Amino acid sequence: MADISKSHIFTLKGSTKIAEFKSKEIERKLSLYQVFVKLYEHHSGLLEDILQMEDLSLSGVTGLNSSYVQGVVNDGKAYLVTNLGDHQTQTLLQPQQIWTIGRDRQCGICIGDKYLSRRHAAIQYIDKDDEPGFYIVDFKSTNGSFVNGEQVYQRIRLKEGDLIRIGNLTFNFFYNHNHRILPTVAMELLMQLSSRNGCNLEDTLSYFAPEKYLPEIPDKAIPFTKNFGLDHQNGHDGFTTEQKSDILDRFFNQVTPSPI
Repeated sequence: MADISKSHIFTLKGSTKIAEFKSKEIERKLSLYQVFVKLYEHHSGLLEDILQMEDLSLSGVTGLNSSYVQGVVNDGKAYLVTNLGDHQTQTLLQPQQIWTIGRDRQCGICIGDKYLSRRHAAIQYIDKDDEPGFYIVDFKSTNGSFVNGEQVYQRIRLKEGDLIRIGNLTFNFFYNHNHRILPTVAMELLMQLSSRNGCNLEDTLSYFAPEKYLPEIPDKAIPFTKNFGLDHQNGHDGFTTEQKSDILDRFFNQVTPSPI
């Protein structure tokens, strides 16, 4: 009986020590959490920078690309280009110009992140306000949405290079609302392309015809055919005899003879 009593006492003492240890461990974790909360409240930008650096470091090791969303406005149409969904770059068109983000499969950008709400946030394009552009809206999500370390409580306008964090995901936002038409390719480069592709000069020029890839040319712009001296509408090419001879000589000198 004495041995049983001693064993029982030792068991009680051991249980007490385990309970005290667990209690102290909980207190330690709570203290660390409180310190983290205070640190985040006063130095959220610093922590965001650290997280971003960690993401960049991970990208360099694993070969993964950084996550991003690019808002594009072209000819009055707005759309998003992003790699958030399945890590594949996609162009997303939405008639109402509202791109929802969350775990729900019905969201425009569905992300399987347990820290995301089913309908977490949305990016919206607005062109009627004084400041047209892309805005982010949080749907009162559990873990919130943050832009450059600041939590979003109302709709705010996004700027080029903004760092956005929703749930456990961090990505950059880019805004593209400008486009320009590049000048036509020089005749000498076209001749090099034709020689490398085994085509003649006429085929190359017809392949690069303006109607195949250029948008509508403004009235003040120099027509594409004029730049090459090709004025088919007027029935002549615009080159002198000497210029034609020089072009043909340079072209045939660059063509590699076919093997017999």
